[in-house]
Amino acid sequence: MAQAAAAGGSLAFVALLLLPVVSHADELSVAKSADAASPAVASEPWLFGDWAGERLRLRDQGFDFQFGYVSEVAYNATGGDRQMVRYADQWTAGVTLDLDKLLGVPDARFQVTFTQRDGRNLSTDAKLGTLQQVQEVFGRGQTARLTQFWYQQTFADDLLDWKVGRMTFGEDFAAFSCDFQNLTFCGANPGNLDGDYIYNWPISQWGTRVKVNIHDFGYVQAGIYDMNPKYLGTADALLPVWFEDSTGALLPAEVAWTPSFGDGALPGSYKVGGWYATASADNVAYDRNGNFFAVTGLPPAQDRGRWGAYINFQQQLSERVNVFLNAVWSDERTSFTDRQAAVGVVYTGLFASRPQDDIAFAAGATHVNDKVAKSQRAQNRAGLGPVAVQDTEYAFEVYYTVRPTAGLLFRPNVQYVHRPGGTDKNKDVLVLGLKTSANF
Repeated sequence: MAQAAAAGGSLAFVALLLLPVVSHADELSVAKSADAASPAVASEPWLFGDWAGERLRLRDQGFDFQFGYVSEVAYNATGGDRQMVRYADQWTAGVTLDLDKLLGVPDARFQVTFTQRDGRNLSTDAKLGTLQQVQEVFGRGQTARLTQFWYQQTFADDLLDWKVGRMTFGEDFAAFSCDFQNLTFCGANPGNLDGDYIYNWPISQWGTRVKVNIHDFGYVQAGIYDMNPKYLGTADALLPVWFEDSTGALLPAEVAWTPSFGDGALPGSYKVGGWYATASADNVAYDRNGNFFAVTGLPPAQDRGRWGAYINFQQQLSERVNVFLNAVWSDERTSFTDRQAAVGVVYTGLFASRPQDDIAFAAGATHVNDKVAKSQRAQNRAGLGPVAVQDTEYAFEVYYTVRPTAGLLFRPNVQYVHRPGGTDKNKDVLVLGLKTSANF
């Protein structure tokens, strides 16, 4: 009973984040983000050191190499149709070319990054029924890909920052770390809702973005990305090809305030953004006559233009405490999941003998579009069921990070998912996980 009361209190807190938008119509830092794993591989420290000084010499010449590994193991103690263990991983290899040192082009660099994903997905194999994966590193095809292939140039002492090439949406817009293992708390949150057309790491697409850095405030930026489902495929996945038959353009914009309190000791990041996609998409519930297509059997209506908005707030409260709040709202006509909210806290140095370790907790909610729920009820009334009526899925995760040596961390975690898929037809899920990350 006490556990149920505690869970209920947490659920009510997350629900409060969603009330204003009820629909009728590897540290906590300002990091690059991912669909299912952080693309940022730190330049140092390295698990294998500096190669007897050779790595530093190459960096001084303009070649900064990155090699990384992330794995996630998950076991469902409860939930799903059977208990099992699943493993998924990602290998990353990249190089940043300093074009000033190499070619004499001031304030310019070029980034090339390849990724390789392998493994299995517990959410699918154990039929957990979750809206968000319990292993965020899984997905987008277990294959090798060209994930970054872009040129970046700054002008006027970093006032203007221009980037162009094959890029991932989440490395620039709604960027957020992937320290947690549950996807609810990982990466750029627009991709968590609308992954059918907003592609985060490791999927790259041709695009460009322009950022204006504003002294003592933060920045404003806007971009344009080519929309094409062929980026998700495995054909020519290692080449920077431009695929034919683009479906439209994705147009994001973002404003960020980056204050620093406590005489500079307490940095923060407060980002507000949104996007518009020019492509057409199926209506999530209705046919061309305004009836539920799941009942009539007619094709879905076509809606042109998709949009959404998001916030990513992060703040260091003290030397040891960081907090975050993420929320995203998406087009209710075309998005199966139309809003998500997540809050979390990270505490570093819980034990005096382990000053670099950290412990974290997060709670989040992912909501299924109300129009989908209305369609599901209509199916049941028409005798086409029983169909589970979906609403909101609630996820919780706690982890502890152990850093035994430079460049290596182990992050055991416990996840609890209440009403997987947003329905009580699925059993609640308790997952025991382990995330391992190495920077070679």
